[in-house]
Amino acid sequence: MKDLISTAIKAAYLGGLEILDVYESDFAVETKGDKSPLTLADKRAHVKITEVLGDTLPILSEEGKSIEFKERSAWSKFWMVDPLDGTKEFVKRNGEFTVNIALIEDGKSVGGVIYVPVKKDLYFGAIGLGSYKVSGFDGQTCDWENLVAEANSLPVASESSAYKAVGSRSHMSPETEAFFKELKKEHGEIEVVSMGSSLKICLVAEGAADVYPRFAPTMEWDTAAGHAIAKGAGKNIMDQTTKEEMAYNKENLLNNWFIVN
Repeated sequence: MKDLISTAIKAAYLGGLEILDVYESDFAVETKGDKSPLTLADKRAHVKITEVLGDTLPILSEEGKSIEFKERSAWSKFWMVDPLDGTKEFVKRNGEFTVNIALIEDGKSVGGVIYVPVKKDLYFGAIGLGSYKVSGFDGQTCDWENLVAEANSLPVASESSAYKAVGSRSHMSPETEAFFKELKKEHGEIEVVSMGSSLKICLVAEGAADVYPRFAPTMEWDTAAGHAIAKGAGKNIMDQTTKEEMAYNKENLLNNWFIVN
């Protein structure tokens, strides 16, 4: 597990360098079939990540070729990758985008790496091994043991007593607004923290927020890496349709609504 996550950390970091190279240029934006944006950064990060992960395990990437359920359902263990999570934030140039790499085993996310290229923050974790954050990650070492020695273990104790809920900067559904109203009834005034991409899950994992409800569409690769990091930090992602922990490698890769806490 540690060796696999170390490889994923290297892949995420190098994918992040590809993203930054495009981020600092006058890039163009395409529109995919589902109306979501696509840039050269998404494509270059995908190529670099798959190159680094190599033949370690099968790869299911948002920017890779579509793989039929009949084929991937036979995978007991594989990588689930979002080369650039938060392309809308990338286009806005607000820095709130990430590289997400998750290790999926038998339908569960068991390991995850999230790298924030602009801030150079690295989140990583695995079930049974804990979750960690390294600030100012420079890629000099991607070895699990070396990184853990310099990392902060998650969650980190919060200095604030206020109840904090995470909201999306780009998506706020009526259901989410209603959920926040219920939180206010229970906790009094709450603080709503806006954030893009999988960083919303990271905020809960590191203890900077108490809950993140998502009552709007997401895909499995949007949450898989964050899920493992949240679990390693003693949190979880619960599917609001099944009332069970979020599952992965479903025939339909669209997530149900969920809550992280």
